[in-house]
Amino acid sequence: MRLSLLFVALLPVLMLGGCSLLPEQIDETADWSASEFHANAKEALADSEYERALELYGKLEARYPYGPYAEQAQLETAYAHYKANEPEAAVAAAERFIKLHPRHSSVDYAYYLRGLASFKVGGGLLDSIAPPEPEKHDPAGARRAFGYFRELVERFPNSRYSGDAKQRMTFLRNLLARHELHVADQYYRRGAWLAAVNRARYVLENYRQTPAVADALALMVRGYRQLEMPQLAADTLRILQLNYADHPALQQLQTSLPSPP
Repeated sequence: MRLSLLFVALLPVLMLGGCSLLPEQIDETADWSASEFHANAKEALADSEYERALELYGKLEARYPYGPYAEQAQLETAYAHYKANEPEAAVAAAERFIKLHPRHSSVDYAYYLRGLASFKVGGGLLDSIAPPEPEKHDPAGARRAFGYFRELVERFPNSRYSGDAKQRMTFLRNLLARHELHVADQYYRRGAWLAAVNRARYVLENYRQTPAVADALALMVRGYRQLEMPQLAADTLRILQLNYADHPALQQLQTSLPSPP
């Protein structure tokens, strides 16, 4: 009983003293140089330890805010966010680098990375297997990415990333054209034939030299016929015949020509 009372009496003292007995958490980076931060962050990035890499880049910039290592950390932070599937953060980090270092030798890469990440913001999967019928997805990210890639190509035509950016722009143009055509087709199926024709015409006017143009012309022929505009339908069909003689819809469109009066 006396021992129990003694233990209760000493408990507050033990609790206070116990704090000093716990091992102190040691910051392994306390004495690191900027180069050590950068080397370890790069290693974490290479090992796909993105959270660790981002933590080290943040500490590097906080402790050594000036100089080439800090600048590199800012750029590689954008890449780490991109690889960690955090596209919004990647875009923000890339834009921060562009604003802080507009004349940096690697600023073109920041423009390029911003384009890659911005497409993911819209739900696209430019670097992975595309989902079925991607034209049905929200095109906002694709439009944004196209604009960013175009800015890269215009500002840095000789950049090592411009060639790849142009290829991605072609892919994005085709995707956006297919999206507009998908919308036009939906209008047509609902009986909104004028809206369908106008949307298909938009493809012709804004996405020339894309595979969607031929399908847009075929849809316009059907739409004009539904609107009882035989002359416009015939003119559009003639354009389709002259430019896309192998289009699969031609046979059906030709055999379904209205009878002459």
